[in-house]
Amino acid sequence: MEISKKYTEKLIEKSITESHLTFVSKPVREEYIEVEPNVRLHITDAGEGRPVVLLHGWPLSDEMYEYQYNDLVNNNFRVIGITLRGFGKSDKPFGDYNYDIYANDIKKVLCKLDITGAVLGGFSMGGAIAIRFASTDAGAHVSKLALFGAAAPIWTQRIDYPFNLSIPEVNELIELNYSDRPQLLTNVGKIFAATETSLSPGINAWLYTIGLSSSSHAMAQSLIALRDSDLRNDLAAISIPTLIMHGKKDKICSFEMAEQMKLHLTNSYIIPFENSGHALFLEETVKFNKELIRFAN
Repeated sequence: MEISKKYTEKLIEKSITESHLTFVSKPVREEYIEVEPNVRLHITDAGEGRPVVLLHGWPLSDEMYEYQYNDLVNNNFRVIGITLRGFGKSDKPFGDYNYDIYANDIKKVLCKLDITGAVLGGFSMGGAIAIRFASTDAGAHVSKLALFGAAAPIWTQRIDYPFNLSIPEVNELIELNYSDRPQLLTNVGKIFAATETSLSPGINAWLYTIGLSSSSHAMAQSLIALRDSDLRNDLAAISIPTLIMHGKKDKICSFEMAEQMKLHLTNSYIIPFENSGHALFLEETVKFNKELIRFAN
């Protein structure tokens, strides 16, 4: 009886020791990466394989890709979601917010994680930032580009660009941000999908909560960047393979914008999402994930 007890105790001790050794041999990945003093970005970093880097849209965070992460990991990709400064769980310093600052932050994250040959994907404003980053990357970190309902080439109308929102319409959004930000988020939520009932009440509430966690200052400054930025020269500088996925019923970034992007991207193709608005990653999730994985492969 005593021998059996001692044998059992040794087995338990051995099991605990081996379990501990297995655990410590795989260090936990960083959830926050500092891009400058006192500015840390929240990172989702999961899986093994070719890296797929995802940038969220205004006014969300990397949490928006919840229903993409598992599929990417299960298909042998390392997925890295980056929350931009001012949004979600990232730090929210008072200062400048524009595409160059965001792109510089992304560069620092990818350098810190030693990422090369990545597929860079961006949604809405994140797509515009991905374009700015890819236009200057010169193959250092990114080998493919994926754009989802991207806010490009230009988000607002010009004399030679009669597409999407007018500048006065965006100015109204900026004013509402400073006077009633919850109402702004509610208004955007109503036109986020193809119809007001395309997404479940739970999904709509989840997206609203993510948006509410963002900085009012970052939201306003990002709207200014969206309003004023012209990415046509950036697009002309990109030669890597590019996938454009865009909802045909998009009310935030009209489908004409996808067609304009393709005109400026020499190595690109469009996959339209016939039944989606701006929220194509949630409205047609199976198709979205399938096409992204196929392109990444």
